[in-house]
Amino acid sequence: MTLTKPRTLGAAVAATLGLTLLGGCGGTDAAAVPDGWGTLDTKSVSVGYPEDEGYAPQPAAERSEANAAVALKEEKGVRTGMVSVQLDFATGVSDAGEAAAAAGAGIGLGTTRKGTRDVTLAGEESAREARRIDYEFTSTGEESTPAEGTRMTGVVVAGVDSKDVPFAIRINAVKDALSQADLDAFVGSITVK
Repeated sequence: MTLTKPRTLGAAVAATLGLTLLGGCGGTDAAAVPDGWGTLDTKSVSVGYPEDEGYAPQPAAERSEANAAVALKEEKGVRTGMVSVQLDFATGVSDAGEAAAAAGAGIGLGTTRKGTRDVTLAGEESAREARRIDYEFTSTGEESTPAEGTRMTGVVVAGVDSKDVPFAIRINAVKDALSQADLDAFVGSITVK
């Protein structure tokens, strides 16, 4: 999959930043979501997904109870991409570091971490700090996932919303289906509430 919206995203981010600066010290700016994208909206966060690239929301009756929202890309019955939002997934979590540690523990065995870094999200000023973990893993071929042995790319962004509810947003896709700019666009589309 090739996303061609990074310039649109950059222009939208610049416009959003400009409006925030013109309006003073606003505390609830929303992230820019590229043209052609949809939005998964929950009580704690919203995140964009590339609707124009075949991602579609998964009905609540079909998704895991652990997920507050999901968008899937399916090709010939195989789930080749997924954006998921988990809320209140851990107890005793009070900041982005603790949320990332809990979310990172759930990534699983056989995962290769590529990096962890702090990110600042759009949204409520008191809840903008989050952590991003980039990783790769191998598909098991189970539950409509790509064939066993297929390498996958993943990103999880974890933090705590303004009401102290931990969140984890996961982005998984077949390796090389998403460029680094694509992954950055996903992260840049997140608004925390």
